[in-house]
Amino acid sequence: MSELHYLYGKPNAKADLRTQNSDFLVQEILPFAPTGEGEHHLLHIRKDGLNTVEVAKMLSSFAHVHPKEVTYAGQKDKNAVTEQWFGVRIPGKETPDWQKINSDQLTLLSASRHGKKLRIGALAGNRFTLVLRNVSEVEDVVARLDKIAQIGVPNYFGEQRFGHEGKNIVFGRQMFTGRKVKDRKKRSMYLSAVRSNLFNLASSARLAAHGAATLAGDCVMLAGSKSYFTTEHWDETLVERLNKKDIQLSAPLWGRGEPLAQLDAAELESAALAEFSVDRDGLEQAGLNQERRTLLLEPQHLQYQVEDNTITLKFALPSGSYATSVLRELVDYQDVQQVARKAMLAAQQDNVSI
Repeated sequence: MSELHYLYGKPNAKADLRTQNSDFLVQEILPFAPTGEGEHHLLHIRKDGLNTVEVAKMLSSFAHVHPKEVTYAGQKDKNAVTEQWFGVRIPGKETPDWQKINSDQLTLLSASRHGKKLRIGALAGNRFTLVLRNVSEVEDVVARLDKIAQIGVPNYFGEQRFGHEGKNIVFGRQMFTGRKVKDRKKRSMYLSAVRSNLFNLASSARLAAHGAATLAGDCVMLAGSKSYFTTEHWDETLVERLNKKDIQLSAPLWGRGEPLAQLDAAELESAALAEFSVDRDGLEQAGLNQERRTLLLEPQHLQYQVEDNTITLKFALPSGSYATSVLRELVDYQDVQQVARKAMLAAQQDNVSI
């Protein structure tokens, strides 16, 4: 991620993130309300120090159902406090006493029946409350926050999309050159990593060359939807719609078919991805189609509070976007818990070598 273009220049300020789990609070936003009837139990759970899969296994064991009957809309970090939705299908059975699952690390916020299965991606977005500690240049961070509130940040896919040290991209490329992957979830994960990397590279190249300026042939997306259309040239009406954020600039999610951008925009994207023919061909052969994703990410309801050298941020992001993409434009941060984990693994490796 460090090689990708910074819209406002690489931050000078340094800070600590995730000094404790409560410094990283994520709250899922469902696009619907539980109906109160049906064979699916929707559980709203606050977890602390547990990952999503661990909670799913606990629910499966508690409800005495097969693990496949427990679903969730998205995976959340272990080293955080997250308020997340889970679905448990229990046809023809009495309602369990869900309050009994409460523990020091898990709290049931609500439980209700629903008629449909909770599926991956079934979120409107997430709310974040993040605490940055030991901020070295508070004034610089505040100035960047004001810019971000007006323009946004590059809508890059975050590091977690690519696996530890980007290994999901490596596995995806190995798959394109003959490695067999039978597990459908892993296959999908590897394809997604390669595709997301191409998006990041194309977005970075465009922002480095033109910033947030428009280009002839831009493929623009209607705000709040996946609908798009291509502009041969920018007239006053289209510029006004862009300024009002009715439409948004986009970058490619690679797949089969003709590129959706044209003219100058298509030429830039083609040049940015010219060296990645194996990745492009692999995605096309895997059956993915050309799609688009917004070039910029605009945090909603952005608020901040400064207290000495600590900054508390609050904002909401649509589903599929990353809080770390906001943070990287603000501050050169270190994830305290990630640093501690790497130190522990290094110490273990040293002990094995002795």
